[in-house]
Amino acid sequence: MMDNQCQCSSDRLLNPILFNILSQLDNSCPSPHDYNSIPHRCNCELRRTVSLKRPSEICKEASAVLVKTVYFMKNLPAFNQLPPNDQFMLLKNCWAPLFILGLAQEHVDFEVEDVPADSMLKKILLRQEGGTEMEQPTMAGVSKLKSCLKKFWSLDLSPKEYAYLKGTTIFNPDIPDLNASLFIEGLQQEAQQALSEVVRLLHPTRQERFARILLTASMLQSITPSLIIELLFRPIIGHADLFEVLVDMLFCR
Repeated sequence: MMDNQCQCSSDRLLNPILFNILSQLDNSCPSPHDYNSIPHRCNCELRRTVSLKRPSEICKEASAVLVKTVYFMKNLPAFNQLPPNDQFMLLKNCWAPLFILGLAQEHVDFEVEDVPADSMLKKILLRQEGGTEMEQPTMAGVSKLKSCLKKFWSLDLSPKEYAYLKGTTIFNPDIPDLNASLFIEGLQQEAQQALSEVVRLLHPTRQERFARILLTASMLQSITPSLIIELLFRPIIGHADLFEVLVDMLFCR
């Protein structure tokens, strides 16, 4: 009889041969018993697919944030001065981190639930009919996104801090194939300087705050656009290409 033990359980057991080698190299190495007692989050749990609870409500909130994100870019005079190709590349590479900042600023919170796995027969029939399976968000990805949001909420940023942080995010000179990368680098430096000044003005006794904000912002790049699309927008856009919608919104005058 096949047991229901988690498939990751064997990963918790330290190979005794490897343990003996490590023990000889480092006397501080814990015993196998101590090693296996370390809190461990199961990989199966992290890989399980999830979807939104209350999708109609959360997708509506996310859509409102997305509209604000695009109009933030559209109404930046410096952004409008850039060549069209540079605007396109910045949109393509920066909309997701800007959107996450918007979620944080608007305090959009959400919960997820497990998605029942498709049967093997359904998967075979989909392949035979030329259908494609939707990529499902995983608990690992959702946990990363929620952790990022909680970090920003703990900072309790002011509207001005959010605005200048968005400026440092959108003007990213490291994106390949930019025509005006030096100009964009200058814009990013100006936004960072403005952020530093407003942080110093609002929090004169918290000298570490500016560094904490930038460190938290570095988490934005670890969250993939596909996670955002599949979790927050796929329930309402179906098979549509969200980026095409963003392009239409940005360049429609």
